[in-house]
Amino acid sequence: MDARINLMQNEIGAKFAKRFVNASLVLHESSLPKSTQELVSLRASQINGCGFCTDMHTKDAAAAGETSVRLNLVAAWREATVFTEAERAALALVEEGTRIADTHQGVSDQTWAQVREHYDDNQITALICLVALINAANRMNVIARTPAGSYEPGMFASVAS
Repeated sequence: MDARINLMQNEIGAKFAKRFVNASLVLHESSLPKSTQELVSLRASQINGCGFCTDMHTKDAAAAGETSVRLNLVAAWREATVFTEAERAALALVEEGTRIADTHQGVSDQTWAQVREHYDDNQITALICLVALINAANRMNVIARTPAGSYEPGMFASVAS
């Protein structure tokens, strides 16, 4: 598969990418566990059919020590025994926050209550921002048809200011 356009080699795309990566740094520096961030990003990417982001977040999570068992079960997290209750709440939030059009209420009160049970306000804010950010990244890469498979962990570190 060939990309329709290489967003990183375009002047506007490169400028936007720098700001996008800097926004993600705020989330990486938050108290939301890094493993949760990668699981959430991976799940949204799976739902949205974004091969590039699925590749990136699988590799970043593995490089950070995430197990292949957990990574392989993200898509079936409800039936898996390898996720904590807090991670389950975050995965439910990302699914409902990604599939907003599938229900009139967006994120359910039940899911919100589960998230509130496990995360503080700063972590919840980071989760909400992460869901928004990964969905935006997925949409850009799906529209551009950015191919998957070539990502190397940390390859965008030089983009940050």
